Amino acid sequence: MNNVTKNQSSARKRFLIESFLLLLIIGSPFIFKAHEYFPTDSDATVSFLGIEITKNGFADVSVYVWFLLGKLIPLYLLTIWFFTCKHWWYHIILIPLCMYAFQIFEVIYSQDDFVDTENILWLLPICMIVIPFVYFIRLKLFDKYVHGIDLEAMNAELEYYKKKERDQMKKVGIPFDTSSKTTAEFDLSDATPKRTLSQIFTNLRLSLKSLF
Repeated sequence: MNNVTKNQSSARKRFLIESFLLLLIIGSPFIFKAHEYFPTDSDATVSFLGIEITKNGFADVSVYVWFLLGKLIPLYLLTIWFFTCKHWWYHIILIPLCMYAFQIFEVIYSQDDFVDTENILWLLPICMIVIPFVYFIRLKLFDKYVHGIDLEAMNAELEYYKKKERDQMKKVGIPFDTSSKTTAEFDLSDATPKRTLSQIFTNLRLSLKSLF
């Protein structure tokens, strides 16, 4: 009975979260229009939840909010897409997602009069990690489903013959050195590590989902 109640609670919680995300997607055009309700006076300020919003170098508060919403809405839409996408290339969504995040950070905390200038340099480390990682996944999938090369299956077969050879050598009393590896064995076993970046990203994604 406890398991049934727990499953019902989990399903209800998931339904509420998905409904909220659905409302965010549907309401994105209306949220963007919120800037029209902010003052256009160049000297006006707005207090929201104890936070004072000024024009921050823009012509007025309305223009400033318009600019922020133009970055914030794509940011949360990309975030929803990233955590719900089931395609193998979903990690690449991190690049535009981080781009909008850096742009928002720059416009809020930068002291100069220029926007969307330095964030491209902040994206380079992320691109250097994400792009090769996605390309590596693409190569593995291409080899497996186009060329029919499954390194994991080859590695499993190699381990089978290795175990069989070890058993035969034990029967005749010949010691078997488990510390040595042939070149072929080393290449195949190391080609498919037990814990790849894909597993790390997946675990991180599931951990973040579990928070909700």
